[in-house]
Amino acid sequence: MVLELVSNSLSRISQTFWSADVWLPPNVTWDDIQPTETIAYPNFAHVWYPILFSFGLTLIRLLLERYVFFKIGILNGLRPVRPWKGQAPENPTLEKIYSTSRKGKLSYKQIQGLAKQLDWTERQVERWIRMRRMQDRPSTLVKFMECGWRFTYYLFAFCYGLWALWDKPWFWDINECWYTFPHQAVTWDLWCYYMLSLSCYWSLLFTVFEDVKRKDFLEMAIHHIVTITLLVLSWTCNLIRMGSLVLILHDVADIFLESAKMTKYIRWQRTCDVLFVIFTIIWIVTRLGIYPLWILRSTCFDAKLIVPMFPAYYIFNSLLLLLLVLHIIWTYFILKVCYRAIQSGKTGTDARSSSSEDFSEDNSKSGNSSASPTTPSKRLPAAREHKNSK
Repeated sequence: MVLELVSNSLSRISQTFWSADVWLPPNVTWDDIQPTETIAYPNFAHVWYPILFSFGLTLIRLLLERYVFFKIGILNGLRPVRPWKGQAPENPTLEKIYSTSRKGKLSYKQIQGLAKQLDWTERQVERWIRMRRMQDRPSTLVKFMECGWRFTYYLFAFCYGLWALWDKPWFWDINECWYTFPHQAVTWDLWCYYMLSLSCYWSLLFTVFEDVKRKDFLEMAIHHIVTITLLVLSWTCNLIRMGSLVLILHDVADIFLESAKMTKYIRWQRTCDVLFVIFTIIWIVTRLGIYPLWILRSTCFDAKLIVPMFPAYYIFNSLLLLLLVLHIIWTYFILKVCYRAIQSGKTGTDARSSSSEDFSEDNSKSGNSSASPTTPSKRLPAAREHKNSK
């Protein structure tokens, strides 16, 4: 009896949520856009395929990283070990405290207590924590391989998307996205493009906790979730034409970002500078120029003149505007990197997601250990000053 009531409740909730009055224009039902033998409308059941495909895509990533980009990195002088690996001596007490703290960030009182407990000096405790933190930082080779995979995917996705959309009328006239909507068939090449993109973002979401942690970790996770939501809902409601334009617009800048980071890691500084300048220009043009003036203008204003409005329209527009907010945040990071590059004469930092590891690793190589705000070299004087004040 209870199971039956739960089942009926879930069924009513599902019917209410997927009501055609919410997701489709007036006087259009789900039956009107069901796939037939003559017209290939989007099939909702296909949105589950990319979850399975994402595991295959992740396997391809691992193979490329291990057998292609690993060797390229080694040939260019990168080491297959983490920096400072093995330098921190084994100490169960400190290891337990380190594992339960946030990246080994301890207060002065904690350091003072550990020094008394272990019969160490405070400087020895801080030195152990510093070396232990360095062990957890990914090596430059790991970051190079990760960038290599992203570069490969974005290059392939952009080239395939350009090939698939080149002969499509809405690629040249964006109003074609709204004419005859939602009665728009899906071609095989467009189906593959959507499934590939959705598979990639599922893969990125599944691996986001294993990838190199960067400053924009939260923004990146939100971006993946928003993108997946947009792709699934646009597929369900047959807003694929507009979705394909958003996809190809977002892929092009990432090609140059990932290639700039790769050349930075292998110390091809001049090539890195050129690629970073190209990336910055393309990013600003596409994300802050074409995206709001072409995509958002069409969805927010032109669509109202062609298609009768429906509730889901405002959901899609809200998500697209949220993407614009993320673009603005990342542009701020990019401009910060540009400013620092002008000051230091070096570019190619991970623009949207510069991690503290990137800066500290670069500074340690140049002998400037105090340049990173997270290195313990600044904490040591602070700790001694605090001690002396007492």
